[in-house]
Amino acid sequence: MSVVARQGFKYSLIGYFGFLLGTFSAIFIFPRDMEFYGKLRYIMPTAEMLLPIVVFGLSFSNVKFFHQTQKDGKNQNFLSLSLLGVGINFLIFTAIFFLFFTVFPQFKTLELWKMKRLILPLILVLALSAVFNKYISNFKRIVVPNIFENLFPKLANLGAFCLFFYLGVSEKGSYAFFFGMFVFSFLGYIFYANKLEKIKPDFNTDYLKKEQLWKEVLSYSFFGFLGNIGNYIAFRVDNFMIGEFLNFEENGVYSIILSVLSFIMIPQMGLFNISAPIINKTIAEGNYEELDRFHKKTSLSLFFLGSLLFSCILVGFPYLCDFIKNGEQLRQAEPVVWILGFAMLFDLATGFNGHIISLSKHYRFNIVVMLFLALTTIGLNWLFLTRTHLGIIGIAMATAISLTLFNIIKIVFNFVKFKVSPLTIEMIYAAIISTVAITVAIILPDFKSSFANLIYKPTLVLGIIFTGNYFMNIFPVEDYLNRDFFRSLFRF
Repeated sequence: MSVVARQGFKYSLIGYFGFLLGTFSAIFIFPRDMEFYGKLRYIMPTAEMLLPIVVFGLSFSNVKFFHQTQKDGKNQNFLSLSLLGVGINFLIFTAIFFLFFTVFPQFKTLELWKMKRLILPLILVLALSAVFNKYISNFKRIVVPNIFENLFPKLANLGAFCLFFYLGVSEKGSYAFFFGMFVFSFLGYIFYANKLEKIKPDFNTDYLKKEQLWKEVLSYSFFGFLGNIGNYIAFRVDNFMIGEFLNFEENGVYSIILSVLSFIMIPQMGLFNISAPIINKTIAEGNYEELDRFHKKTSLSLFFLGSLLFSCILVGFPYLCDFIKNGEQLRQAEPVVWILGFAMLFDLATGFNGHIISLSKHYRFNIVVMLFLALTTIGLNWLFLTRTHLGIIGIAMATAISLTLFNIIKIVFNFVKFKVSPLTIEMIYAAIISTVAITVAIILPDFKSSFANLIYKPTLVLGIIFTGNYFMNIFPVEDYLNRDFFRSLFRF
């Protein structure tokens, strides 16, 4: 087995384990104290939202220029200067942060200001870790960085929550553990990077000045910054705005629902890693007819399997709440499940729209639409929070609208530039069957036992969808029920 294959297998295992751990915790542990969990879910997304400002694309530059700098024996010099750049950016960012709140003291009521002693150091640690994460990937080592990047945050959340709720540790003590996990992760990055190649600090700037390499680095980093900040803001701003405009309890409820809905995205896990080389090859060869065929096939796969899971979630969610501590709060927020679920399902239906753009010569357009998504999400969130009394339902509506517009723009762009589209008539058939299945399951009478309903309703949905698919031949389910498919889940 090659290094890439071994790394891919381990990477996938860690990814699935982290997903299951996060989902289990969100359903059975975190609901016991929605408010404290809401605080934890405010801290991390807020830090991540501001993170790109400090990193400023330097992490991506450590991938882009690695082979060139390694060839010249200056990769350690480039790494050192990148870390120094992050440190300088952080000092500038911190100065602007405090200057802003000094000039506009009315904003000191924000939770961002109240939690600055935790959020600001966390941003620095995450920024330095981001540089090491990308640097290590150059050595075709993705497993350890994946542990630090995806598993440690879940352990930090879970550990801090358990210390606070089960062991009676104070909030400050729990936050200290939370922050300590990221510090430990950062030290792990340093140790592992040093193991791969001994770290030799070198802050000499002569190499960057040579042939004005710094201009090329600055330009590339800037585009990386624009794309990254749009992505982070678009997908983290919800938790930030709920914490600021509503309360941490509502933020906890919203975060738990997101964790439940993450089941819909399971079909997508690992599939891009399999599809990326095919997409790249067809674009390079200009074979857009084959790209269109492949795009439609993968999009239908994602949509059908996502519909299957979403239908089960919709009919089972009310009964699942009966087994969750404070489940009544989740029941009251059930419209969020429907609104966000349909938006996520449409996202699956659009397949790899964004990846097609990013692998083509039009990759900069992704930055434009990502910034559009970020600004639209912020604007709509603010509108729904300040002009309505919908609470997290309004947040869900804002996110759904902006995400749908985002995907529609990419569909139109790809059709104009490449004459490819993810949408097929089979998707309409699948949507009709799923709608019928959900309607029948809801209309049929319930058992007295919530557990019986939790098993009976989703099973009924599965039966109707599979039966409809059998007669209408919409999707080749048999292709996904064989050994080769399950093996493919662990390829990278």
